[in-house]
Amino acid sequence: MSDVILTIDCGTQSLRALLFDPDGRLVEMHKEEYPQTYTSPKPGWAEQNVEVYIKALSKACSTVKEKNSALWKKITAVTVTTQRDTCVFLDKDGSPLKPAILWLDQRMAEFDSRLPLHYKIGFKIVGMDKAAMISAKKCKANWVRQNEPEIWQKTHKFLLLSGWFHYLLSGKFIDSVANQIGHIPFNYKKLTWADPKHDYQPYLFQIEKDKLPDLVQPATVIGTLTKKASQLTQIAEGTPVIAAGSDKGCETIALGCLTESVACASLGTTTTMQITSRKYLEPLKFMPSYPAVIPYRFNPEVEIFRGFWMVSWFKKEFGSYESQIAQEKGITAEDVFDELLKITKPGSLGLMLQPYWGAGLKMPEARGAIVGFGDVHNRAYLYRAIIEGLSYALKDAAEKIEKVSHTSIEKVMVTGGGSKSDFVCQTLADVLNKETVRGETYEGSGLGAAIVGFVGIKYYSSFEDAVQKMVRYSKQFIPNKERAKLYSQLYEHVYKKMYARLCPLYRSMQKITGYPEC
Repeated sequence: MSDVILTIDCGTQSLRALLFDPDGRLVEMHKEEYPQTYTSPKPGWAEQNVEVYIKALSKACSTVKEKNSALWKKITAVTVTTQRDTCVFLDKDGSPLKPAILWLDQRMAEFDSRLPLHYKIGFKIVGMDKAAMISAKKCKANWVRQNEPEIWQKTHKFLLLSGWFHYLLSGKFIDSVANQIGHIPFNYKKLTWADPKHDYQPYLFQIEKDKLPDLVQPATVIGTLTKKASQLTQIAEGTPVIAAGSDKGCETIALGCLTESVACASLGTTTTMQITSRKYLEPLKFMPSYPAVIPYRFNPEVEIFRGFWMVSWFKKEFGSYESQIAQEKGITAEDVFDELLKITKPGSLGLMLQPYWGAGLKMPEARGAIVGFGDVHNRAYLYRAIIEGLSYALKDAAEKIEKVSHTSIEKVMVTGGGSKSDFVCQTLADVLNKETVRGETYEGSGLGAAIVGFVGIKYYSSFEDAVQKMVRYSKQFIPNKERAKLYSQLYEHVYKKMYARLCPLYRSMQKITGYPEC
């Protein structure tokens, strides 16, 4: 074996150090989990000390080196892929001024944007005024500026988590264009920082340009590993650090989704459906099409916040017995639940779950809902309803993407933790009524970042060549016609009507309790 790429994949629940060879094989790895105990004083807030990530990075790297020291010496370059829209505030010395604010944080800023009159009128005419206001209120930089002005004044650099990792490794304030996904003054069509002379974003997300990092295209060498970073990670000083992209964007290329007719369903903490397009498309009106890891391409996407996080939530809150059995047998709790599901029926005998445990921009009032309980329902049915509910949400996402792309999605490629289950993949195939294919590795985001890395070191001359050589699949799931018909009826006649019927109740709940913030 010649070259290997080390990918650092920092997710919401764990950090992974992953070694990939030029054939796309995951040759060594370590996953370091960290506790989901956030330093947050209020319900719905989520902050994490960056020291948690530093310790996890050091432990993950040292463990991989111990497993295979010979392979460790062959690391040719390092790439980083992370969770999106998690914010870090650094002072002039590069030290954090406060814990990182995570993407799942629900606090809201006051809307104090001083939009020029022509934008106000334009937003009103096209119906974007509410979306613009909510976006500005969800901007964590706005919240810190308003509520912790002493911290904002000391903030030398405002970085997304990816940019912070690049600084940690290279000492440079540089980030990939393909990481700029969040409540930031970024022009998604032009793929650059927005200009207040021509763009509205700087008025909504009030972050001075000098606080933002420099941007480069994916596959660009950002810099090299510093002496300090080398001591932390045990990677050789001077190793190139290459700009990659966000976790979801990396997953999409790792599954070979290069056109509008092949979609990537990422079954992770946040569940997403996205395609790769040469055109800028908005599946949800006024929700931007994100930058892809292939330069100057886009990933139109629909997100289900707190997606397969719900499986972890279910396991924690309702699955202690199954978790104990799994531990005794040396298998996962999901394996035990999959066995239980064999005695349940498709459609869950009418038990229907709406997976909105985290509200989105287009549905700010949304909450989760489970309707249709009867005395036949037990925990196995509740688990099945979660999987089916997430699958309905992905079907809705696929329809929105097809509508704007004017292209039928012929095949859905799946990755992420949820894709490990054959039951989940088959249920998704049945609900979508589309061929569903699982990638060979569950570490899709890591593989995608490695693909970018091998293009960056010129091992491959193009992304298409790298994908052809590095991407493989493990299993195909064909829809069951009978189940697909049942799911189609439940989707059309029940699921699609739930939000509209329940929305007035959600508004009342929020008004009475003050949760979530709005």
